[in-house]
Amino acid sequence: MVEEGAYWLAWAQISGIGPVLLRRLQQHFGTLATAWKATKVQLGEVEGFGFQTLEKVVQQRSRLHPEQLFTKHQQENSHFWTPADADYPRLLLETPSPPPILYYRGEVELQENLGQKPMVGIVGTRQPSEYGIRWTRQISTALAKNGFTVVSGMAEGIDTESHIAAMKAGGRTIAVLGTGVDVIYPHKNRDLYKQILTAGLVVSEYPTKTPPDRKHFPRRNRIIAGLSRAILVMEAPLKSGALITATYANEFGRDVYALPGRLDDHPSQGCLKLLSQGASFILKELDELLTMLGAIPQIDGVEASTAPEQLMPTLSPELQTVMDAIASEALPFDFIVQQTGMAAGSVSGALLQLELMGFVSQLPGMRYQKS
Repeated sequence: MVEEGAYWLAWAQISGIGPVLLRRLQQHFGTLATAWKATKVQLGEVEGFGFQTLEKVVQQRSRLHPEQLFTKHQQENSHFWTPADADYPRLLLETPSPPPILYYRGEVELQENLGQKPMVGIVGTRQPSEYGIRWTRQISTALAKNGFTVVSGMAEGIDTESHIAAMKAGGRTIAVLGTGVDVIYPHKNRDLYKQILTAGLVVSEYPTKTPPDRKHFPRRNRIIAGLSRAILVMEAPLKSGALITATYANEFGRDVYALPGRLDDHPSQGCLKLLSQGASFILKELDELLTMLGAIPQIDGVEASTAPEQLMPTLSPELQTVMDAIASEALPFDFIVQQTGMAAGSVSGALLQLELMGFVSQLPGMRYQKS
């Protein structure tokens, strides 16, 4: 029997079938293996499958053999995940357009993939000011020292500074590329790339040997936003890829923070726009930012999580089911619904009761954690 991952790969080879349509196929048929065997009429019932798309599916599907394709792809790309894999990053999987294939190189940390270790995206201009560089270094260092993984795009400027500062602080970092994971761009970051492979991960939705392409980079920004619990925009002019990342973050229910700047500073215009649209301020008091991002408070050098757990009363089966699905780390509402298998309305009501009882706290972006 061909594994489900092979069908994710096979469907992705059909022109006109992107991540959004793949997600709809899976939701409609239950599995992509079932969808592969569906008739033209059945496929036409899926939203977004117009006449031209259906014709492409009929023509191209008959030429593809999922198992053979998957075996060949593994030989050419040794490390990749599909949404059918348990190791596929959980937060990214919750987005409307998860990459059907996510390639990676470096050191995998399962806690990151499972959403048990917080990841924060840092993005900004390729030509930052001294002010932007200084604050990027300070914030990346603080995040790394408090157990966060810093996610960025390995571009020049803010991206590069965030990766370097996180690793210098002894933390992990993830670079999301707009090329294949074996293609270094910009080439001047070749040493940085090698360092990231030993202190983190590089990921991409593009197969090995894929060269730089202008249209790839805006698309990869959705992956940065999807992997991250929050996006910090350090400096960004009005026409900046960082604003694309912030837009995706808003769509995915992630928190967006922006570094304020002077009204007449060109690199700050995008940040000021985000702040006027409701983004949170990055302020000088970094402890407050870390608290908002879910950092575990320190008490006399000992993590608060080592304290004895609060004794809980006996809960109803419904409340207990929801409580069991919530971790000490903040989890999105949709993920809790998925974990419990309950209706969204029932989960929402249970969360409200648990919050009133003091056992659950709600954070920005409809995320919940144990109090």
